[in-house]
Amino acid sequence: MEPRFGSGVSGNPDTATAVRQACADAEAALAGEPADLALVFFSAHHTGNAHELRDIVRARLSPRMVMGCSAAAVIGGVSELEGAPGVTVLAGVIPGVSLTAFALGDLPGPDAPAEKFAAAMGADHYHHRTTLVLADPFSVPLIKLLPAMDGAAPGRVLGGIASGAEKPGGNALIIGDQIASAGLIGVSIAGAVSVDAVVSQGCRPIGPNLVVTKAKANLIRELGGRPAVRVVQEVIAGLPEDERELLRGGLLLGCVTNEYKERFGRGDYVIRNVMAADEQSGAIAVGELMRVGQTVRLHARDAATAREDLAMLLDAEKLRERPGGALLITCNGRGKSLFGEAHQDAKAVARAFAPPEGGEEMARAGHAIDPAAPSVPLAGFFAAGEIGPVAGRSYLHGHTACLALFRAKRGR
Repeated sequence: MEPRFGSGVSGNPDTATAVRQACADAEAALAGEPADLALVFFSAHHTGNAHELRDIVRARLSPRMVMGCSAAAVIGGVSELEGAPGVTVLAGVIPGVSLTAFALGDLPGPDAPAEKFAAAMGADHYHHRTTLVLADPFSVPLIKLLPAMDGAAPGRVLGGIASGAEKPGGNALIIGDQIASAGLIGVSIAGAVSVDAVVSQGCRPIGPNLVVTKAKANLIRELGGRPAVRVVQEVIAGLPEDERELLRGGLLLGCVTNEYKERFGRGDYVIRNVMAADEQSGAIAVGELMRVGQTVRLHARDAATAREDLAMLLDAEKLRERPGGALLITCNGRGKSLFGEAHQDAKAVARAFAPPEGGEEMARAGHAIDPAAPSVPLAGFFAAGEIGPVAGRSYLHGHTACLALFRAKRGR
C-alpha cells in the first residue's frame, strides 16, 4: 500500500478551534484511517495550551505517534503564518513502518560509540530511513550532540530548533505522552517508506576560495599565510558594489565539506556565521570548529539566490514521483524579512509538484504562476536552526530551508 498524507492549517486564535480545523483537513485526506505519525507545530500564542492541543490531535487522528513543537511561525499548504497565531498538522498513514521515539534523557553521552547511539535513537534498524529531531535552543548542546547522532545515522538526521520563545522554559516539545519545555525529542522511522531530504542554504558565494593556514577551535587566524582579518578586508574591498551591498545583511563563511573535489559548487559548502573579528590579532571567529587546510569562501544572504537554489533543488525532485507528504522547516530569518513578501518557500514546493497544465490553460491571459492550492500535503515551521544533510552528513544550519519528502519505498 502507498503511504497517504493529509495536512491542515488554521490561524484561529482559539487553540481548540484551530487544532480541530487543522485536523479536519488532514483527517479528510486520510479517509478516516488512524494515522501512524502526526506532526503538529504551533505558534507561541498556543504554547500554554499544548496539552489540550496534543489531546485533540490524538482524539481526531488516532496517531500511533504524535510529535511537535512551538514556533515563531507555522507553515501549512501554501501559507506561512508569520506574526500571527497558527496551528499546522501533517498526518500520515504509512503502512509497514516502525516508529521509535526518544528524548534527550534516553541518549548516551556524545562520546559514546556510534552503535550505542544508534540503538538509543532507534536508528540501528536495518531499514532505518530517517530520524526526525526537534530541540529547545536553550538547553541542548547540539554542537557535540548532533555530530554523535549523525555518526549513528549519517546524513539521515532531519529537524529543527523550536523558536516559540525568547527565554528558557518558554517552548513546548511534544513526543507521545510527554510534553517538555526543554531538551530534545526525536522519532526514528524505519520500513516501507522513503524520506528524501532537500537542503537549500540559499546564500550567494562572494570572492575567491581561501585556504585556512592557521586555526584554533572556531578561530581562523590565517588565510593563505596572512592574517585572516586583512584577507577578508581585501576581498570585500575588491567586490563590485552590488555584492558589497549584500554584506549589509551580515558576513557568512562557506566551509567546504569535501576537500577531495576539484571544483566546489553551491552544495559543497556548509554556511556559517562570521561572529566577530579582532583587528589586533588578525583572527575571525566563526560558528564552526575550523581546521588547517580547510577551504572556505565568503558568502552573503541573498533573496534571489535563495529562490533560485530552492527551485533548482526541487527541479531535481520533480524527476521522481510526487511525494505523498512534505515537512518544511525554514529559518526564521527567511520569510518576509528576506524575500519582502510572504509564503515564498511554501509556494516554491507547491509549484514544484503541481500537476502540469494543458497548453490552452497556460496560454490564458492573466494566467497565475503561483498555485492557489497546495500540490502536496505540507506542514512545517520557522525554526531557530535547521537540521539536514549536506554531502552525506547532517549539520545544524541557519538561513536554510530544509524539506523532508515522504514517498513510497521502491525496492529494498
